[in-house]
Amino acid sequence: MTKNAATDHSIHNTLAVRWSPYAFSDKPVPVQDLASVFEAARWAASSYNEQPWRYIVGVKSEGDTHARILECLVEGNRAWAQNAPVLALGVVVRTFTRTGEPNKAAEHDLGLASANLVIEATTRKLFVHQMIGLDPDAARTAFDIPDHAEAFTALAIGYRETSAHMNQALIERDTKPRERRALSEFVFTNRFGNPAGL
Repeated sequence: MTKNAATDHSIHNTLAVRWSPYAFSDKPVPVQDLASVFEAARWAASSYNEQPWRYIVGVKSEGDTHARILECLVEGNRAWAQNAPVLALGVVVRTFTRTGEPNKAAEHDLGLASANLVIEATTRKLFVHQMIGLDPDAARTAFDIPDHAEAFTALAIGYRETSAHMNQALIERDTKPRERRALSEFVFTNRFGNPAGL
């Protein structure tokens, strides 16, 4: 099954084929591929080059970090994310290292790093499903996250499950058509809400 974006304007194919499945195979992710997706995150742009992102990574077959991350997710996400061979927490560091002042761009920059990660994963035929549904306090306790940082997102990384044994509810979620707002709904000129006409 392919779910290529039906774009109104041409974009790079890597962006067009990227989507976030719910049904993950337990097939292991090669360590080199995993290193490369985080290397891509490493090279994301950030305000003052602060790089306010940290990732806590759990590989299902190694230790208990995967299970501990899973316990930090809301119940609805646990149901499907448990199958992914790799889980990660995206942690945002909210203060600048040099000054201790608040970094208003921190969440934005974690997003940029995770976007880089997702695109690199896509080039390697991996899938990433990002989640906001997690308990930051549980993650703080489980992983000794300091007060100036917070587990902000979670990521499931791996390969799609395509066998007939896949959960029917997940099949239905994964086969829904992809939809996006038209450019006229979010690209404005002159004033907010006035379409730019692209």
